Amino acid sequence: MKSAIRLIVYCGLFLVGIDSAFADDTLKNRGNDPFFRISNALAECPVPLGPLITEQQWLGESHYRVERGNSCWVEGRCRLSNSYNYDAEIAAAVQRRLTSIAATTRWKDQTSLWLVLQRRFIYLQGCVSPDFDKKTFLSELSTRPWSVSPIRKTLTALHPTPGCRSSGSRTT
Repeated sequence: MKSAIRLIVYCGLFLVGIDSAFADDTLKNRGNDPFFRISNALAECPVPLGPLITEQQWLGESHYRVERGNSCWVEGRCRLSNSYNYDAEIAAAVQRRLTSIAATTRWKDQTSLWLVLQRRFIYLQGCVSPDFDKKTFLSELSTRPWSVSPIRKTLTALHPTPGCRSSGSRTT
């Protein structure tokens, strides 16, 4: 009887090991979060990872995303059943806002930026020139009714930030 139990335990451990050995390590936008480039003035700026994650990371985040995404609906604070459902319409509104502030902030001429939208949060990733007025840009972009808060993840020209890809690897 003990040997049968041992065999079952060993088989279970073997299957767990096989499952993790064949896990998809490919970086993908598994949550279909809006992720797009908004400017390209600094050619050497590395492409940020944005919402790209492995299958293992996705499995770790999936419960959190469901819980956080549905909480405002359950509490009666949202018209849509999941906070992530707002992201596509917010992306369109952000693009319109960026167009309207382009002349006053000159952000297109002095940045290489990408936007990620997740659960009504806006993440800015990329590079800015040393003389770029980040404060004014972020203030202008923050004049919005459509999101919780823009998250300020920018950097000075050509200095990688956490989450940026450079030569195929993630920097820290």
